[in-house]
Amino acid sequence: MDHRKNVAGAEQEVMGILDRRDFLKLAGAAGLGAAAGAGLMQSGAGAAVTTNLEPTDFTFRIREQFRPFDLLAKNFVELDDSFDGNPTGTPAGYTILRPGPPPPPAGGDPGENEDDGFVRVGDGRARFDGQNDYYTILKSDTGQEAPFATVIIDVASQPDGTVYAGLYRDDLEYVHIYYDKDRQRVGIEARVNGVDYPAGETDRFEQRLFEAPFRFAFVANENRVIALVSSPSDLGGWRPIIERDVFFETRNAVPGPLDLRDQSRLEPSETALRNGFGARSERGSNILIDRVRAGYFGEAGVRDPHVVQYADGAPYIKDNKLYFTQTNAGLGFFEKAHWGVWTLDLDDYTNIEQVGNIFWRNADDPIVPANKVLGHHAGQIIRDEEFEDGTGRWILVASTWGDFGPQGGDNGLGATRENPRPPGPFGFITYPDEQGYEPPVDIVYAEELGTSGGLSLSTNILRGVHVVEGKKHPVNNVPFPTEGKWDPGLTRINGRWYMAYVIALDLFANFQPALARSPENGDHTETVEFVGADWEKRATEGSIIQKLGGEWRMFASCGDDELPEFQGRYPIYFLEAANPNAPAELPPGSPDRPRDTTERFEPPTEEEKRLRALAVDGELDAPHPTNIPHPQIVPISYRSGGRTRTKYIWITFNGDQYYIERLGYGTHGDFYVMQAEETVRGREFPRR
Repeated sequence: MDHRKNVAGAEQEVMGILDRRDFLKLAGAAGLGAAAGAGLMQSGAGAAVTTNLEPTDFTFRIREQFRPFDLLAKNFVELDDSFDGNPTGTPAGYTILRPGPPPPPAGGDPGENEDDGFVRVGDGRARFDGQNDYYTILKSDTGQEAPFATVIIDVASQPDGTVYAGLYRDDLEYVHIYYDKDRQRVGIEARVNGVDYPAGETDRFEQRLFEAPFRFAFVANENRVIALVSSPSDLGGWRPIIERDVFFETRNAVPGPLDLRDQSRLEPSETALRNGFGARSERGSNILIDRVRAGYFGEAGVRDPHVVQYADGAPYIKDNKLYFTQTNAGLGFFEKAHWGVWTLDLDDYTNIEQVGNIFWRNADDPIVPANKVLGHHAGQIIRDEEFEDGTGRWILVASTWGDFGPQGGDNGLGATRENPRPPGPFGFITYPDEQGYEPPVDIVYAEELGTSGGLSLSTNILRGVHVVEGKKHPVNNVPFPTEGKWDPGLTRINGRWYMAYVIALDLFANFQPALARSPENGDHTETVEFVGADWEKRATEGSIIQKLGGEWRMFASCGDDELPEFQGRYPIYFLEAANPNAPAELPPGSPDRPRDTTERFEPPTEEEKRLRALAVDGELDAPHPTNIPHPQIVPISYRSGGRTRTKYIWITFNGDQYYIERLGYGTHGDFYVMQAEETVRGREFPRR
């Protein structure tokens, strides 16, 4: 069956004999264009893809599969000290803290004094010792702009006592992990306003994990703190030992709990918590640290890849590197992850590298104020070079998973609008028909120009660390507010912005791909029009707009919890509704409005199908890893035999978890590269 529009073949034939100006005149007179032909009209004379292949005709095969895993992101190390080249022995670049009890008054018991410690650095070692009891911390002058931090110490010798790693403001405020050799315990401890809050510690465990030399790691993912020890048999060489949410554990602190997202505790604030480490011994023993490294947390796995693209859909490629964003999985659920910018070497698909970190503040959220730095992710970066007569801008869109959970958009157990933060480690979900409803997961965007956080093209948003301000996108109300909307992606086709996204009627049991668009020649935030959704699906996401074989389509992925007849499939959609005359917006209570349901396998009603449904083209032919592997297809042009051809690669992920029994869901997954067996003549997009 031929799925193309009737004009597509004629357009390809005309493009071969007419120049662009004549073709556009002819196309305008003939009424050509529409979604299917838009890519041909943009590609320029002699550049358009020519093929008889349909999008459903391409067959993809796995080329590479591997697991990115870095507790400390390689390009985002703020501190790396091997303690060499310091003949004076003074720990330059550090402040010495004494968190232990102060010296006793005259005549007091000297055994209570833990200020008798010494620390000397040089010859490749930091040496902690003392005449009697000591408790010494070295606070560095380095820190992070977001609450995604790692501190790793290499312990060379620990005859007794305790070693520490964490984040420190001063003696009165810090959070750290510890290994107490005398008691064979690993724990987490916070101090707020001079008051200690033990967050928990382990029972006795296998001592072989802490036989010196060993590595000990502190990780902060949002407000979750995790202690890990190196273990060569484990993924990434690390084993998580204990984790706690320090916001919850310090909920009774005065003047307030320890919130690692708060700007006052992040760089460049003068009161920022900074990377540090130390040791403690009741016997004054010599404890040796070989090395300390600290900086931004990397990833326990990756997911949600989305190519950085030009506004017309062309992938952003520089120096043979494809730029893309993906979710850097944290050591916990979605709010513990954050957004990274990566590159893929097109000559070596195993060579991917994180080059950027992007964090968010909420500009207009009634629950989470703008002074919180968050790890929103699952979105896209667009380079719009035509904005404001060529001034240009970056557009960033993302999903607000960074404030999900008890501290964020769905609040705490028993929360009300009058009291949104009662004690409790769990969340609750509100529903669309509730007056004043605020979705727990929204789509946000950032594109401001001319401010300190401006996103003109002069800002290199793809490299380094950036904190941007996220405003709620109007698409959150299209076609009506729901429990969540996520996975946004923008493409401008024939002067009209199209946004692919996901609608969640029930946050975890009823979500489906959707499409919206702007008016012709309007911006992506102007009068957003609902095109349609696939209401038959119940666990389908990862909506991607891309050209395949000269045809614009939207692709998606059916997850493991989808209806049995859809599981493991990649549906393809035209950029239009199958029933364009159906009502696009319906008031609450309308019998035509899709219902919220927790019945995951309940079939849709006829009323649901009447609401605008996307026109389905077919399915992609490709392996389907576990979870919901997003179908991010990328056209790559190359020269062969003196001619330009296009191949298609596909970057995605699976659902393999890391220590799910301790850390819970959200630590996935492996990175995949697939490639189509077929290639085509010409280019999908103009040469850049």
